[in-house]
Amino acid sequence: MANRTITIMGIFVADLTFRTTHMPAWGETILGLGFKLGPGGKGSNQAVAAARLNGQVDFISKLGRDTFGDLAREIYRKEGIQTSFLLETDHHATGAASIVVDHVKGENAIIVFPGACSELTTTEVEQARELIAASSIFMTQLELPVPLVQYALEMAHQLGVPTILNPAPALPIPEELYALCDYMTPNETEASHLSGKRVTGPDDAELAADILLARGVRNVVITLGASGAFVKNANLTAHVPAFEAGAVLETTGAGDAFNGGLAVGLSEGMDLIEATRFGCGAAGISVTRNGTAPSMPTREEVEALLEKCVG
Repeated sequence: MANRTITIMGIFVADLTFRTTHMPAWGETILGLGFKLGPGGKGSNQAVAAARLNGQVDFISKLGRDTFGDLAREIYRKEGIQTSFLLETDHHATGAASIVVDHVKGENAIIVFPGACSELTTTEVEQARELIAASSIFMTQLELPVPLVQYALEMAHQLGVPTILNPAPALPIPEELYALCDYMTPNETEASHLSGKRVTGPDDAELAADILLARGVRNVVITLGASGAFVKNANLTAHVPAFEAGAVLETTGAGDAFNGGLAVGLSEGMDLIEATRFGCGAAGISVTRNGTAPSMPTREEVEALLEKCVG
């Protein structure tokens, strides 16, 4: 690896989070318990997570020239995220996400519209070739168009840069894309969708992981919520438990915290189990806080949790 830079390609959207006692039915209007506007988008959240864990992060995306875009630029400045390839457009507004959080259960339902990010092109990604070539890790998700994701993964793969695909949201992907993934990090829903096998825990996760490995993925890490993560490759099978850092307030962003932690761990030369454990620690803290990017913990917090729980 040339250095410790983590290059992340993904979307930024403004999160409009509503807290309520229950989900409204179609045609029903209910009063909420709270509202908050903040930064979101899986790629953006993962960039913030990795940066707070002392990762050296570059973020590839596109914003509108508007208030939501200004929100993104400000948080990247504050978090120390490099933005040489954070592009702008006048044709679309910056995207947004509607997040409804069950105040009692802490569960959520999300609608995402990528907006300006959907204008990112392969030509623009090609301009970041030198950045990607000099990276220790390249990570992306499925909130951008799948052909663009495949193009970027193929570029990183050809350059010899380890790739992480967080296949979220759950979408069909071409067979040839699997072989471009050094690491694939689905949650239970996404692993079920991709493998065709229902995943509800570690035992189910192994069967799904075997299917993904057979398609060409080199390392499968399936996140299992409160059950931690399941890891498998050609030489390793392991279940990494979750870490309890306090009462669960909101699970939104936990997967992004995990992926940011995993990427940082791998960029620093941790083995897969260590990096997965580091990601689980980041996720364990994030669920004790409200919000997405604002819930991401610092390096010191994660190390303190791991020291307490692992020793």
